[in-house]
Parts: sequence; C-alpha cells; structure tokens
Amino acid sequence: MNRLPISLSHALRMLAGIATVVTAALLLAAPPAAAHPMPHSVLLLDVHETSVTAELELPVGDFARAGGIDLDEDTTARQLSAREAAIRRYLAAHVHPTTRRGQAWTVTFGAMGLSRSEQTSTGPYRELTVQATLTPPAGGDPRRFVLDYDVIVHQVVTHTVLVSVRQDWATGKVADDGQSDATQVGVIRIDTRTMTIAPLTVDLEDGSIWSGTYAMFRLGAHHILEGTDHLLFLLILLLPAPLQAAGNRWRGLASTRTAVGRIGRTTLAFTVGHSVALAVSAFGRLDIPAQPVEAFIAFSILVGAVHAIRPLFPGREAVVAGVFGLGHGLAFSLTLAEMHLSTSQLALSLAGFNLGIECMQLVLVLLALPSLVCLTRLRRHAALRTACAGLTAVAALGWLLDRLGVANPVARAADSAGTHTSQLLLVLVTAAVLATLWTVAPHDRGNPRRSWRFAHRS
Repeated sequence: MNRLPISLSHALRMLAGIATVVTAALLLAAPPAAAHPMPHSVLLLDVHETSVTAELELPVGDFARAGGIDLDEDTTARQLSAREAAIRRYLAAHVHPTTRRGQAWTVTFGAMGLSRSEQTSTGPYRELTVQATLTPPAGGDPRRFVLDYDVIVHQVVTHTVLVSVRQDWATGKVADDGQSDATQVGVIRIDTRTMTIAPLTVDLEDGSIWSGTYAMFRLGAHHILEGTDHLLFLLILLLPAPLQAAGNRWRGLASTRTAVGRIGRTTLAFTVGHSVALAVSAFGRLDIPAQPVEAFIAFSILVGAVHAIRPLFPGREAVVAGVFGLGHGLAFSLTLAEMHLSTSQLALSLAGFNLGIECMQLVLVLLALPSLVCLTRLRRHAALRTACAGLTAVAALGWLLDRLGVANPVARAADSAGTHTSQLLLVLVTAAVLATLWTVAPHDRGNPRRSWRFAHRS
C-alpha cells in the first residue's frame, strides 16, 4: 500500500504557517503613513488690482521636519514669536513668484499664528498660518504669474499643496458673501518619476468692474439679511411708529398716513446715517476697532426696545435712527476694510454694497409694514408689542454683554437666528399677506361699511 509523503493535516498546518508569516511580513513592511493620511498645505490667494495677498496654512509637523525649525504641538505664541525670523528666512527661500517672462516679484511675510485644524481623513492637527503679500514688478500682471513654491514639498515627498483663489473682485468672487468658496487653481507636488517640483502657472480670467460691483451689491444684500442686529434695530424702532404718545405711555393710534410717513422717515434717516459713516470710514481708511462698534450696535437695539415699551423720544425716531445709523455704518465698513481694495474698486464697491443694503432693507420694511400697521389695530396690541420689545431687549442685552467680553447663551441663541434667513423671509411674507387680508376683509358681516371705516380710520 502506497502512503502519501505528507498527511493532509500536516499540509494544512504548513499552509496556515505560511499565510501567517506572509501576513506578518506585509504588516511589518507597511509604512506607518499608509494607515494615517497626512494633512496637506493650503495656499489661499486674494487677488487685488496691483498685488496678491496670500494666506499659507501649513501643518506644523511637516513644516518643522522640512525647515528644521523647532515647532511642535506644544509651541506657545511666545515661542513662535522668537522663531518668526527663522520662519521668514525659510519661506523667503522657497516662495518665488515671477512674471511669465521670469521677472521676480517682491514677497513680504506678515502676521503668523498657530491654531488647530482638521482635514478630511486626517484628524486634528496643529497648523501654522502665515500672511504674505506678493507684488509684481512694474508692468507685471497680478492675474498672470508663475509660482515657484516648494515649502515642505522639497523635503516631504508625499506632501501636496492646494492653491486656491479666495477673493477676486474683478470676477465677482468676494470672500464672505455667503456664495463664493475658494476656487482651486492648481496643486503643487513632487513628480516622483523625475523627483522635481514644477512651478504652478496661475492664469486668471480678466473679469470686469461690473462683476465686482454686482458682487458687492450681492454682498450688501446678504449682509443686511444675515445681520440680525442691524435688521432688529430698524424693526424695533419702527414698531411704535403707528402709535401716539401721551406722557410716558403709548396710548392713541396715529392715522395710517401718519404711520407710513414715520416709517418712511425713520428708514430714510437710518439709511443716510449708515451711508455717511460707511463712506467716511471706507474712503478715510479708518482703522476702527470692531468691539466698541459692535457693542454700540447692541446698545442701540436695547434703547430701541425700551422705547417700544415706554416712549423715550416720541416723534424723534428719525433723528435717533440717523445717529445710531452712524454706528451701524461703521460696522458695515469693517467688511470693506478687510478686502484691501484700490480707490477705484472701493468707490464702485461702496456704491454696490450700499445699494444692496438699501434694496434688501426696503424689501424687508415693505414686508413688515402691513404687519406693523395691523398690529396696532388688534385688541391685545399693547401686550404683543411689549412681548416683542421684551424679547428684543433680552437679545440686545445678551449681545451687549457678549461684545464686552461676557459670553452668554442668550447671545449665541440670538446669533443663530441670523442663520435662518429663509424662515425669516417666509414669516415676514406670511405675516404681510395675512395682515393685508385682515385689513381689507370685512370684520362685521352684518355691516360691511363699519368694517371698511375701521380699516381706514384715522
């Protein structure tokens, strides 16, 4: 009888052993980076009329490894300040923009900071942020240049750099307008076949002044729509407009014509106030601290809410709206100041931005007007008005404390209300339609004439 040279059970044990050894070898040979993708760098470009500003977002671990600069997860702001000179020298040696004919641009590096960040699949990491200004030589085009950039990439071969345009006024791309995201224009990485890093050619479309102006119009409309505090101030100041003051109370009703006139004058005065402040601060290039301006706006809302409960300045709402409008205009100007526009771009931007604010403001006031007039005709109008003003006062007080450095949940809740713009518009439209129907519809079916007189009484 012939016997097999090896038993079946022994063969299975041998196969299991081979499989185990091969699996272990593969696991031990696998590079650690394969299990944990490393973050990439981001280069955000803001294109201006005569220069390009850039924000470099650099993972601290890779940056320290490539530049030989002592930075890590525990580096403090003071330690970063002591290493700023070394960081600038390293960056200056690895960031070289030129014209397409090879003429060198001037590069200056500004503010630096450390923060926490996170990218898809990477988990949280420490990030170094550096601001830079890239200026072409005389006759150079800031919209077309060659970027020779190898920060980190020259030492960390797996690293990549995503280059995107965040702001470009001429093509209507305006940062923070709620619609524009950074547009990627290229990726910088090492070519593993030749081990070289090719410069990135940036070639942007020409754009036009109309694109920039329309973008600013859109930004102004978006700003007032999501600027909950600006809109709330105007509406709370208009709330008692259809009423007559007697002593320190709101008692009688004004005629519809009088109420509409007051609303129109108050809205116009607010418009003039913030337009003047916006123009002066923008063209004067005033460096205005944001905190006191924002606190002043919260205070203006608080004053308006108290006035809606007890008359503080009856008949002078337009004057108060104009004065407080100056503060609101300073807040609007902070948005323009961050864009670093040229004088010609600033003039067009100011016109477009202000027109956008006014158009959206007019739409919202027209939507609110029927409800404001109708509210005073209700039996419980005093209680409703007091409740609305009380809620506004609470929100304003929360904002005021928060903007003075005292964080609180009321301010956070009030801020979150500004993110629901679609719901706000829906409520205003619905209220306007219902108020209009209520005003013109007969309330007394037995006596339609009495109902018509009620709706139009003085």
